[in-house]
Amino acid sequence: MSATVSDPELRGRLNLAKLRSVVRARTGSENLEDRPLGPMAAVVVEGSGYVLLDRGAGIGAALAWAQRSGLSGTIHVVVDGDAEGPLAPGVVARRARLFTPQPVVLRLDGTVLSPAEPGPHLPILPADPAHLAAIEPLRRAGAEIVVEHGVVMAELNGLEVGRVMADQEGPGVHLEVGVGRYDREAAQVMEQIRSAAEVREDVLDVVRRHRRADEPPHLLNRLARQRWLRSRVVAEPGLVGAARLEPLEPPLPRDNLIDPVPAFAAGVDDAGRPMVVACAVGVDAEAIAVAADGRDRFDPEAELVYVCPARDQYPIIHALAAALVRPARLVALDGEWIR
Repeated sequence: MSATVSDPELRGRLNLAKLRSVVRARTGSENLEDRPLGPMAAVVVEGSGYVLLDRGAGIGAALAWAQRSGLSGTIHVVVDGDAEGPLAPGVVARRARLFTPQPVVLRLDGTVLSPAEPGPHLPILPADPAHLAAIEPLRRAGAEIVVEHGVVMAELNGLEVGRVMADQEGPGVHLEVGVGRYDREAAQVMEQIRSAAEVREDVLDVVRRHRRADEPPHLLNRLARQRWLRSRVVAEPGLVGAARLEPLEPPLPRDNLIDPVPAFAAGVDDAGRPMVVACAVGVDAEAIAVAADGRDRFDPEAELVYVCPARDQYPIIHALAAALVRPARLVALDGEWIR
């Protein structure tokens, strides 16, 4: 699907026409029942479903549609052969095998459908000691240190307040403070007229002031709420039945600060059994698939605990959690992150 088509309704119509064409060629059937799904598309053929993914709606969205539709046959998930990130054929196929009954994932190359093979997980990159040394001023100031896909960051109540970046020239690294890229760039400008320590303390003071339960709604207490929830769970692991927990990176790198991907933690319960915890805020069918993928990458035998506010535990979340080959345990936690 061309990236130039931005209107969801138009994308949906184009995707539906594409899907009808390839399904008709695959099945030889003219009896296709259309099921529009926003920018995605779905058709039903004799009880079996075909879903064409698009625009961030992955395997979870396809399974949610299948759950609601009550189909009796196989679910086929069609993904663009050139897609990257969470919609890459290998990623979708890898996540599909974590559910039962397992949907069939097909990659679409031009007009040809073929089985998609599960792709490998990304390797876990250790933190560079130089990056850990550079983040030390923020750790001493009370920030939590998080490493994701080799990137060393500092957070306050789950909100990023700084990260270590490679120098543009030479092999060195430097610490940038701020909430997101643009804030970090503004802080670098301020460091031309004030000391780095003063700028750093200003950033931390502002975040501390607003990232609190008793503060009125503000951008700084609405961003990255799933990571705020993760911060609380790591500090009080007993809330989810764990003895200890540490932050864990997601299976794929986040695109930006507002990416709603679940925030992960890993540890053990009181009996020493491994646990993977996925924290989410909001109703996102894809979150269960991402959570299961995170467990599969870290330890397939670990218990998976899915934590979200009580208001977000919709029936579809329960259904998808139960549909995993190794079902997830749901925990409801309310707090300042539900605003």
